[in-house]
Amino acid sequence: MDYFVQALRNNPELAVFLTLAIGFLIGRVKFGSFSLGIVVGTLLAGVLIGQLDIKVPAIVKTIFFDLFLFTTGYKVGPQFFRGLKRDAIPQMALTVVLCVSCLLTAFGFAKLLGYDVGTAAGLLAGAFSESTVIGTAGQAIQRLANPDAEKTALLNNIPVAYAVTYLIGTASLVWFIPTIGPKLMRINLREEGARMQAEIAVAAELEPGVVSATKFTDIRAYRVTNPDLVNKTVAELEALPKDIRVFIVRIRHRGEIIESAPTSVIHQDDVVAVLARQEVHVGRGSRIGPEVDDKALLDIPVESLDVVVTNRSLVGKTIVELARLEFARGVFLRTLTRAGQEIPISTMTRIDRGDVLHLIGTKPEVERAVKEVGYPDRPTTTTDMVFVGTGIVLGGLIGLLSVTVADIPLTLTASGGALIMGLVFGWLRSVYPFFGRIPEPAIWIFDTVGLCTFIGVVGLSAGPSFVSGLQKTGISLVVVGFVSALLPHTIGILFGRYVLRMEPLIVLGACAGAGTITAALRAVQDEARSSVPALGYTVPYAIGNILLTAWGPVIVALMTIGK
Repeated sequence: MDYFVQALRNNPELAVFLTLAIGFLIGRVKFGSFSLGIVVGTLLAGVLIGQLDIKVPAIVKTIFFDLFLFTTGYKVGPQFFRGLKRDAIPQMALTVVLCVSCLLTAFGFAKLLGYDVGTAAGLLAGAFSESTVIGTAGQAIQRLANPDAEKTALLNNIPVAYAVTYLIGTASLVWFIPTIGPKLMRINLREEGARMQAEIAVAAELEPGVVSATKFTDIRAYRVTNPDLVNKTVAELEALPKDIRVFIVRIRHRGEIIESAPTSVIHQDDVVAVLARQEVHVGRGSRIGPEVDDKALLDIPVESLDVVVTNRSLVGKTIVELARLEFARGVFLRTLTRAGQEIPISTMTRIDRGDVLHLIGTKPEVERAVKEVGYPDRPTTTTDMVFVGTGIVLGGLIGLLSVTVADIPLTLTASGGALIMGLVFGWLRSVYPFFGRIPEPAIWIFDTVGLCTFIGVVGLSAGPSFVSGLQKTGISLVVVGFVSALLPHTIGILFGRYVLRMEPLIVLGACAGAGTITAALRAVQDEARSSVPALGYTVPYAIGNILLTAWGPVIVALMTIGK
């Protein structure tokens, strides 16, 4: 045992990796449908291992925190700037009201109960599920003129308050938003979900590596025997059904295979390869004639490809308007992703710049559509580290600039600057997607492992004083964390529904986004049996991430004014 302890003390990097391993293990444990999550799990693991008095250089957590913040900005950048557009003003207004309520609630309780600056920052970070506040508030505390011992005590109080209030806040909001939220708006969530979902068509989520047995689109061969279809061009036949999209992609005429064109004429007993949704084949395929097995005719290369929307002329168009454009012939939209969140697809869903469209169709048609829509986001494992490194450096230089208010120097800090530059670079990536690519697995590493490493080091540093701090403030923090979490979201729901007149499901999705609580969005979707709440999630999530992170130094300034 002495060898093990000494090894961790002499080689703190081993303690960091041990903290991550145990933290992720704790985060996987479920109590019914609730789990602590990997962030809290890593914090608790760090606190536990920190009892061995492990000293980890502060620069370690700073590096990983900067990487995490830049990636956060990168992910939400396009939606953050979209929030500045007129059609997103209601969601932006709700987010601002909710986030300001979060700040004032935490500040009010901290002053009322006499909490110190560190405990107040931990309350803000935990009750509102925003771990980044730990870093931004901690950096603000480091700049105070207090003695070093006092600053260390304040810094150690942040994870204590965070650990207690995060558990209470997250668990209560995952219950509150889908359960009490609808009652505040006087609606039945299931009925509202059924009403709005009736117009939505979106694929169900499956486990990674698992695909649905149901085909979204299919190509089948039919012998043309219906006299109403004979001697008509492909363009005329494709235009006949007014409510569905059907495309003739190949023709076998007198034994010869012909690539179809809009002017191609269909003759009696020709065999046509038809591309359509599966339900169209089942319901209407027999109207063409008998289905035949023609392997050579059906040997058509089909492509499934993600495309980033960059064409400004397409921004704001609905799915129906997009489908009517010439380049959309022979191409189907499978999914639409915005800020990493899959968006429900309906006839009135509007396209935004930076959206990722998953297109399916014959390879020539998909490639033609890509040239008109934007940039093909083909699978790759390479991260543009020139882009990442430059962004963090530029952001850090900007963040180091400071403004003095009431004799207190206010600054974004280098980490806050990395977040801001992440927003800008993420937006630039959505506009010019031929550079700055960060693949999803790399985003997961930068985002999840970056945050957890930072939190783990915080736990290791605070470990020796964690238990005493918890004994001092734990009981009151349980109650305060519960009330602090629910009050701003109550205000947000009432404001969104009765002042802004937003749709109920959008209000609930926006509150989950503004509070950056993805688990609450999942709970609302599960309870409503609808994916519609995701439409209100992305813009508030982007703005909420920025505002709540910015509140770190703000609450430190508020708590120290007059002292």
